[in-house]
Amino acid sequence: MWLNPEEVLLKNALKLWITERSNDYFLLQRRRGHGESTGKITGLLVGALDTVLDSNARVTPFRILHQIPGSQISWVIASGAAIEEVNRHWDWLTRNLLHSLSVFENKDDLASFVKGKVKGLIAEELRGRQAAQEDDPERFREALLKFELHFALPPTEKLVTYFSCCCWKGRVPRQGFLYLSSNHVCFYSFLLGKEVKFVIPWAEVVRLERVSSGLMHEAVRLVTRQKVREFSMFLNRDEAFRVLAQLCDIALRRLLDSEGLELDRTLLQTTTINKRMLEEQALREYVLALFRLPRSERLHEVASCSVWTPHARSHTAGTLYTTDQYLCFCSREEGTCTLLLPLCEVLSIEKAESTSVLPNPVIVSVRSKKAFQFIELQDREELVENLSVRLRALHWRVSLSRDAQASRSTPNLIKTESSLNISMSVCVSQSLEKVKERLWEDHFSEFGRGVHMFRTEKIQRLVAMGIPESLRGELWMTLSDACSELESHEGYYSSMVQKSMGQSTLATDEIERDLHRSLPDHPAFQNPTGIAALRRVLTAYAHRNPKIGYCQSMNILASVLLLYAREEEAFWLLVCVCERMLPDYFNRRVIGAQVDQSVFEELIHERLPDLAEHFPDLSSLSSVSLSWFLTLFLSVLPFSSAVRVVDCFFFSGIRAIFQLGLSVLEANTAQLCTSTDEGQALMILTGYLFNEAPSVPLTPPPLSPASEDSNLPLCTRYTNITDLINEAYEKFGDVSVQQIERLRCRHRIQVLQTHEDTTKENALRLVSPEVSMSAENLSDAYDLFKASSWRQTDLGRSFTERQYRLDRAQFKSLYCLLLPWSVSCEQHTDTLGNRTFALLSHNHDCLVSFKEFAMWLDTLYCGELNEKIRLLYRLHIPPDPSLLKSPLLSSNRPLYVGKSYQEQLKQMLKDLVKEKEKDVEKPLPLMNQREFIQFCKTLYSLFHGNQEENELFQAIATVTSLVLQIGEAGHQGSKEEVRQEVTRDVPESDWTISFAQILASLLTEQPLVNFFEKPTELPKSRLRWNWDTTLIIVWLKLRELSHFSKELE
Repeated sequence: MWLNPEEVLLKNALKLWITERSNDYFLLQRRRGHGESTGKITGLLVGALDTVLDSNARVTPFRILHQIPGSQISWVIASGAAIEEVNRHWDWLTRNLLHSLSVFENKDDLASFVKGKVKGLIAEELRGRQAAQEDDPERFREALLKFELHFALPPTEKLVTYFSCCCWKGRVPRQGFLYLSSNHVCFYSFLLGKEVKFVIPWAEVVRLERVSSGLMHEAVRLVTRQKVREFSMFLNRDEAFRVLAQLCDIALRRLLDSEGLELDRTLLQTTTINKRMLEEQALREYVLALFRLPRSERLHEVASCSVWTPHARSHTAGTLYTTDQYLCFCSREEGTCTLLLPLCEVLSIEKAESTSVLPNPVIVSVRSKKAFQFIELQDREELVENLSVRLRALHWRVSLSRDAQASRSTPNLIKTESSLNISMSVCVSQSLEKVKERLWEDHFSEFGRGVHMFRTEKIQRLVAMGIPESLRGELWMTLSDACSELESHEGYYSSMVQKSMGQSTLATDEIERDLHRSLPDHPAFQNPTGIAALRRVLTAYAHRNPKIGYCQSMNILASVLLLYAREEEAFWLLVCVCERMLPDYFNRRVIGAQVDQSVFEELIHERLPDLAEHFPDLSSLSSVSLSWFLTLFLSVLPFSSAVRVVDCFFFSGIRAIFQLGLSVLEANTAQLCTSTDEGQALMILTGYLFNEAPSVPLTPPPLSPASEDSNLPLCTRYTNITDLINEAYEKFGDVSVQQIERLRCRHRIQVLQTHEDTTKENALRLVSPEVSMSAENLSDAYDLFKASSWRQTDLGRSFTERQYRLDRAQFKSLYCLLLPWSVSCEQHTDTLGNRTFALLSHNHDCLVSFKEFAMWLDTLYCGELNEKIRLLYRLHIPPDPSLLKSPLLSSNRPLYVGKSYQEQLKQMLKDLVKEKEKDVEKPLPLMNQREFIQFCKTLYSLFHGNQEENELFQAIATVTSLVLQIGEAGHQGSKEEVRQEVTRDVPESDWTISFAQILASLLTEQPLVNFFEKPTELPKSRLRWNWDTTLIIVWLKLRELSHFSKELE
């Protein structure tokens, strides 16, 4: 393979290499001891040395050197493990380079030419490896070259895929290519001598949608904050739209909320993203959502097959998905038949004899003495081998965990023998419960019992009728697979409870505040036993998952779980709901719930057009429906009906809430369309949900049109929860998991950008009172600051620490870009940039916040003369943290777990009072002679290139002379008055000058006064550059600074 040229001083050090082929410019050498038929002692020694070395230090047996006639220095340019590979490189060199090298007279030019060619070959190999992963490598390689040529983005920018399409500019179509990279969407067109080219960062995309109208048939609309772009004439619009939405979603989750949202770590490495990985990621997210698996599960194999279904006495065709710890089967029609097999339940996976009736069968045996037969499996050998390896590894880990648990023998201090279910005098017939129990027992005997039972339409009908009280806890554990988590984490809950006991955090305070608000009318939570159990469950989960901690509505959900499950089971049910079934719901900004609200609004537009027409802005309904999703209807339905909804949720997942929500709105469409305001619509929906029918029939009656009772008064209309659930399944049962996942991917973009706009508004509202810049300039400065902060690659910090802060290199790039004065010396500019960064990042986090950046920018462009001189003065003296203008620093004091939250708040208030009593403006330290000379050099560099350069140079010379005389006089005479301004220890013999003396001296020269008081406007061309230009300039500045730092070293 080709290597980056590496210098070699001795071509044959210690005679370890033997030259096989040579010419004036190249040598092909073989490592001694390789390929020798005789057993020479030197060859044996070298061979033994290479054998004992590890793989990183081992030397390849063949290499090619580039040599220059008359020079002792050579360069290794290629190496290989086989002589055939090295011979191919040798033949290429002799055929393409050898005859061209004799024309060079300068040795340095000759070496540079060869090195450049070799580096070009390496780059071509890298492109080839990337292209090899695509369906058409040759065409992708050509597209990659055009992408790099047309857009000149940083080398780290990776092309993912491209599409031929048409971009509409008004009514004029421009045929070209749409290039999708890890951070940008780019378009290039060259038609009839006119070039159209633009680059849009994914971070600027606020909405993606399909449109079909007039000339733009089946177009894709891409909306940014500045423009709207429309693309059409794709060969496959659905594929293009899916990739666009997926790349934009990944980029925004990585840039805007990489900690708050769950994102596969492989997608954080943008250089590894390709089209195939996107397809695999989309399939993985679909499988996780369909089977409600843990978010950490990785998808391994996907195989078409058929499974023997005893209840149907036939094989059901579908797809088998294998993950780290699960075998999952889904029929071709989603929801008809699904099967979930945790590997911890599996005993063996064996191949059976293949016949014409049963081709390629595989038998999976589970602990309940049952076996599942899969047939028609392609690549059966490899599949069974991979599954067997993972199964053995899992059993080994489980045995180690149990041994460790037994050795610790931690006593279980938490009593969780029974649930808290206490009768609430609900009118539930005991005979009806007996009938339900008998139906479920018949179902278990036919379809199996436990997590690996077949889930079909029949069990859906049973769930719609209502799960019996005696089986509800067991079936919730089974349908959610919380039972597997409980069994594989024995003693985990007790340890979490013990670790969280006695701790005082913000989460525990919120939990204590909400404990008595959780089902306050239920007897189970009107006594200390129920409250204590609820406290333990919520506190243990907050300790397990500090990223979520505690969110409102978790108390209501946990209360209902405790009524039907033991305490430890309720904990694992809560884990499944928060981390599997409702991902991203219970984070600090409830992003997941807001995304699903946006998806719900689109489903309303699609399924209930009359209602959508009456409510052009469906956000008014979202204020009502948000609680449906957050609390699973527990806060809006009577308790006996609400638990029926929870039954459906554990069986169908979030799809059940979407279907039930659409059913509720469809049943009230006529009344909602007559409402005049949001309050009336709220009353209609609230009254409908709380008027439950007094009895619940065993079998659902025939569905009647909604119009039959629509004219009844609201108080006499009843809601039969069984009818409502059945209508939801019948009318909206085709709302699939796959559809929801695709809509989530697209709507997450809009929700994240809305949060981003809110963040910007809050930041500007906080900073605007502190600066004199116009609102427009401040907004542009924020956008520029944000664009630069997204170039940060420090993933070691938390999201809160990284959000919208600049490190040293990023700040220096903006410093060079926005400096109002042209500094002549590049080295001096770098020094001033480092000093400015050190001055602004005063809290020792090595990051600059937007507020600090905006105040610095405001001083440069809008500050008075004395403020600008004060800033320059402070840049040339050692930083003093006591001179900061931010008096409320103590409000950022971190909260410690070991201390009382109230005590910490009191201490914060005391700190704030002390800070207010202090003077904000403190006298500056004195400047010594060396610092003053550097200060004068900075002033000289600021005036370089100015129209009044000569006058300014004369003025600064006069001021310098005057200040030196003042300093010398003070050094020789008495220093009593000067010492009153000293805030740091200065020896008596040092030459010093104060800020007031420098400022007074500068005011004596009118050219200097005019220079610093001349109004300077923020350069619009710099603040309002396109995002692609900004990012490219920032990248170039970062690269220049890195090269400059290396030169200084």
